[in-house]
Amino acid sequence: MEVTDIGNKEEGKIWHRKPTPGKSVLVTVVRTAQHTKTVRFLHVAFDTTGDSFLAGDHHGNIYVFDISRNRFRLVQKTGQACTALAFSLRRTAEFLVALADYTVKCFDKDTKQLVSWMRGHEGAVSSISVHSSGRYAITTSSDTAQLWDLDTFQRKRKLNIKQSVGIQRVFFLPLSNTILSCFSDDSIFAWESDTLFCKYQLPVPDCGPKISYKAFAVTRDGKNLATGGRSNLLHLWCLDSQQLVRVIQMPTQVRTVRQLEFLPDSFDGGASQTLGVLSQDGMMRFINIHTCKLLFHMGSHDNAITAVAVSPNGRHVVAIMDNGSINVYCAQSFTQELNKPPPSRVAVVSDGTADQDLSNLKVKVRSEVTHRPAKTSGRQTQVKILRPPAGSGAEDKENELPAGLNKKRLVALLKAFGEYPAKYRMFVWRSLLCLPENHAAYSSLTDKGLHSAYLTLHDKYPIKSHKLQRGLQRVLSALAHWAAIFGEVEYLPLIAFPFVKLFQNNPMLCFEVVATVIVNWCQHWFEYFPNPPLNILSMVENVLAHHDKELLQHLVDCGITSQLYVWPLLETLFSEVLTRDEWLRLFDNIFSNHPSFLLMACVAYVISCREPLLLCSQKQDFEYFFHHRNNLDVGAMIKEAYRLMGSTPADIHPKTMLSDFTPLTAGQYPVFNHYPEFIVEYQSREREKIRLQELEYLRERQEVSALHADFVRRKAEEEAYFAQQELLQKAEEQRRNILAQEEEKLTEQRAKLAAMKRELKVKELQLLDATRRRFLKQQQDLQSSQIQRLDHEIKQKIELREQETAAAVQDLEVRQMELEAQRKRLEELLLKEQQRVGREVEEEVRLRLKEAERQEDSYTELLHGAETNMQALEESLAEVCQLGLQSDWQREVAERLQQVDAERERKRERLAELHRQTLAEEERLADTMRDVAGRKWDEVMSARAQLQDQQQPCSSADGQSQPRIMSQCPIRGLPHRAGVTTAVSVGTEHVSPRVRANAAITPRKAGTDMVCLNGSSPSESTSTNFSLDRGRAQLDSSERKLLKEIRELRQKLSARAKEGSSASSQSVHTLSSVSQ
Repeated sequence: MEVTDIGNKEEGKIWHRKPTPGKSVLVTVVRTAQHTKTVRFLHVAFDTTGDSFLAGDHHGNIYVFDISRNRFRLVQKTGQACTALAFSLRRTAEFLVALADYTVKCFDKDTKQLVSWMRGHEGAVSSISVHSSGRYAITTSSDTAQLWDLDTFQRKRKLNIKQSVGIQRVFFLPLSNTILSCFSDDSIFAWESDTLFCKYQLPVPDCGPKISYKAFAVTRDGKNLATGGRSNLLHLWCLDSQQLVRVIQMPTQVRTVRQLEFLPDSFDGGASQTLGVLSQDGMMRFINIHTCKLLFHMGSHDNAITAVAVSPNGRHVVAIMDNGSINVYCAQSFTQELNKPPPSRVAVVSDGTADQDLSNLKVKVRSEVTHRPAKTSGRQTQVKILRPPAGSGAEDKENELPAGLNKKRLVALLKAFGEYPAKYRMFVWRSLLCLPENHAAYSSLTDKGLHSAYLTLHDKYPIKSHKLQRGLQRVLSALAHWAAIFGEVEYLPLIAFPFVKLFQNNPMLCFEVVATVIVNWCQHWFEYFPNPPLNILSMVENVLAHHDKELLQHLVDCGITSQLYVWPLLETLFSEVLTRDEWLRLFDNIFSNHPSFLLMACVAYVISCREPLLLCSQKQDFEYFFHHRNNLDVGAMIKEAYRLMGSTPADIHPKTMLSDFTPLTAGQYPVFNHYPEFIVEYQSREREKIRLQELEYLRERQEVSALHADFVRRKAEEEAYFAQQELLQKAEEQRRNILAQEEEKLTEQRAKLAAMKRELKVKELQLLDATRRRFLKQQQDLQSSQIQRLDHEIKQKIELREQETAAAVQDLEVRQMELEAQRKRLEELLLKEQQRVGREVEEEVRLRLKEAERQEDSYTELLHGAETNMQALEESLAEVCQLGLQSDWQREVAERLQQVDAERERKRERLAELHRQTLAEEERLADTMRDVAGRKWDEVMSARAQLQDQQQPCSSADGQSQPRIMSQCPIRGLPHRAGVTTAVSVGTEHVSPRVRANAAITPRKAGTDMVCLNGSSPSESTSTNFSLDRGRAQLDSSERKLLKEIRELRQKLSARAKEGSSASSQSVHTLSSVSQ
């Protein structure tokens, strides 16, 4: 048993070595993911052909396994586990998948695209049933069943039930429009799918144990229903009579039935007799429902089966094992008895009442002995049994065929009925021809591919059905690979086509049937290749001459040879002149007799049609007659053939020249070399040479075609170009003619227009004169009205200007007053600050002087007291010393005073320097103010010029009002400040008159000179409101900056004054200390 691990592959081969014939398990398929973890397969489903099946694993991957082509392919990744699978019958590439999210999706296995998405279930979908037409589908869950239209993917109906009653399964019956619904209470209803009308209900068995149906199976003809459940009993129902016809008891090992499947057969006509029962122990037992005999089983306790799918053709069974793998079984390898015809003895079950006891129907399944149900009361059917006549054992052995058939009995049956039963015809043919079914040998031939001789078969023999075309091509290629001559025989497709059509589902049997026919019934056909078999045709002509000389003479007289009236029948094997049923009847007799019977059938056909042939005299009539169907009694022709077989003399009988039937050898097919090999080889070489020449010719032809196409294209372009040029020339000439005609017409029209223009000009001049007079009058009126309006506007503007001027003058006066007040306030503040600083300095100096005088007085008093206490003796010396000390002290005081004066002079010079710097800063500020005022004045003058340009009519009024405004608001310039001198007196005794005069004059000069800081600028004296509003913000910012700088300068001056006062106080303190 070969094990294939598909892993993560998306496509590949199912098996790498082809299974040997007779092997039960063809292959075991497993899927191993990462870390050697096995992914379980959950569900499988076959397509309608039975050659491929779907398989879904636990990860949601859907695979298609094609058994016939030995390929598998990943067609979809759903991402979740599937709960049911089904193929769409109408569109073979589509399939349905029920997923774990309670939805059903339709995919295309070729394009891998999502076709539709169907929602509506509230539980997991357990089964999907598709109608035989492929248009409808039924999805079943535990609580509901829904009917879908697969053309539109819309829900048509929904089956709702009570909560207490669950749904087991709802499905379509094969080959009918009936829906069968099975519920958990063992009730089964049949409905009409179109109208959903309840057709019938199967009666629930009253007696016996309750089975609780879980598994259901229907035969392909839809007549029998098998049910099973939680018991080892199976109920077999007849749906035509709606009665329970049999109760089958399985072995004791079976306690619960999980699944039921009928195993189809090619020759049972849909009435399947083999039923597969999957039980709880993981084994699937196949029984015959009529004989109740256990045929075979699949699986074991160690290798248990969980689910099974059976192919529609009954060749393969796919089982999902307990370990998650898939086993593919070959059903034909288990037993050969399934293909046997039914036994000669037939057991008839008599009709009984509907309420009969189930014990009368119960049959136990045994492996060896078959038990029939007990007969009920009623009329017994008489059955006639055909028994073979007594004969020798050697003859019986000679007539024995495979599968237990006897050729002599078959011939007797054929002579009695004229043909084999259609139901068992293929089976009988296989037995008569003793087909070996060499699978390996046939596979070796098909593996070589299509033969080169039949690559273009569809061109010579077009067939509408692609499947039939491929089957014919495959069989012919296998024949050509088997023997080289079959690649050269032109009429081989005519011989093989009827058999390909019959065995299109089994190409191996078709090949072996055609090969058997060629080996036995086409003996000596290829000895005269490539000519028709003249020896065979001579045999037929001799037989015809013996039995009907008149007809032969007529044919000879008309110049008709055997190649015209025998060879068309042989090369097509009567398929052109007979219908399907007639052809099958004929070959029932051909396969049951000696190979010479085919030649006798040709003679019989000609003799049976002698009357119309005697009436024909033209060759075309004979050709048409032997290539088309004619009114012929095939039964009479076959009887005539048998008569000819028995009455023809031995010397001309074809039987003496043809060998007896020889079947194909088993294992390997025999060597076929009954043909002139040199001719075939020569033809093969010639054909290969011709093929190469054809390829070369096709290449050259393609090149020539390309060149010709290029030439044609260029020629067409050239012709189109010349045609276009010719059309353009014609169009040009036509255009010129039209232009000449138009010019003539224009000349005439111009003359007329000139006359009309002259007339119109005169009228126009008259009208213009009148219009000019009216216009002049209107202009005069308009000008007068405009003058009046302008006068009125000028007066209004003059009044408005006067009002604006008065308002501006008032604003200027108010602004002047505000600035004057600010200037005075600043002067007062500055004067007060200077006076305060001066007073502080004077007070400090005065205090220092008073303290020095007080200390001096106290020192004098001390000296005076000391002098009075001295002795008289020392008075003179004291006086002398006192005089010397006084002189020294005076000199030292004078020096100290000189130093103080020098220090004071330095301080004065320093203050003068600071004063000069202050004056320079004030001068710079004044210059800056003058520049700003000049710029503002220029802006005002430019704005005034623009206003004058805009108000030109008002220039006179503005000229009169401007001097008055200017006289009222004269422009003040910024006077140059002479300077401010500040002197600080050090003491009362040492203050000079000049310094005091300067100190007295300083407040007045400061008050007069502060005008330069806050004086009105020229921009404030303008007469327009526009200039004032426009430059006011900038002037304010400039004033704020100047005031800030003045404050900083004042702070510097006060700081320097404090430094000077402290220095003077230090000097005074030094003087007082010296004096002490």
